[in-house]
Amino acid sequence: MQITHNEIASPHNITLEPQSWVSKHADYLYAYALTRINDREQARDLVQETFLAALEKADKFEGRSSERTWLTAILKFKVIDLYRKNASGLAKRMKHNTVEQGDQDFFDIDDGHWNDQHRPKEFGIEQPDALENKEFQRILGLCMQKLPSLWLSIFTMKHMDEESTETICEALKVSASNFWVIIHRTKVNLRSCLQKNWI
Repeated sequence: MQITHNEIASPHNITLEPQSWVSKHADYLYAYALTRINDREQARDLVQETFLAALEKADKFEGRSSERTWLTAILKFKVIDLYRKNASGLAKRMKHNTVEQGDQDFFDIDDGHWNDQHRPKEFGIEQPDALENKEFQRILGLCMQKLPSLWLSIFTMKHMDEESTETICEALKVSASNFWVIIHRTKVNLRSCLQKNWI
């Protein structure tokens, strides 16, 4: 196989085609970034940074994954770096006590679970396709935009990227107890916002 100057071969004979990244992957990567940071301009910037970083690291591409999977992994690290930057200082200001008085109304102080009277009610959208509902997604996105950046970062890493608690705490420099406080407060805020704007 002859490699053109626009193609980069990996050890596994999977060829990178940087000249087609924008047409093949830009929309997908932009949507990925936008769902995690809720900022259109920043999402565009991250996609551009991802393409630049991929060009710089093209010789390290081993072909063990598809081109899109590799680009998405680079973008994921860019998003985490942004989370870390946005969270800088906020984590240090978090109090080291586990659950403040206001949270005790919602959560059991011993096990962290919802108290019965504050347990989330069904939204009436529990059918299998509920999360595909565009209006619900739009409102959820608006509610997430209202979260402080550290809360949004933690919530997104935990519930969208399914990262482990240990990974999140290490990446964002928060203690495990602060992590759980933030997760609880985020759920309370999102629930309240959804109940106000969706139901």
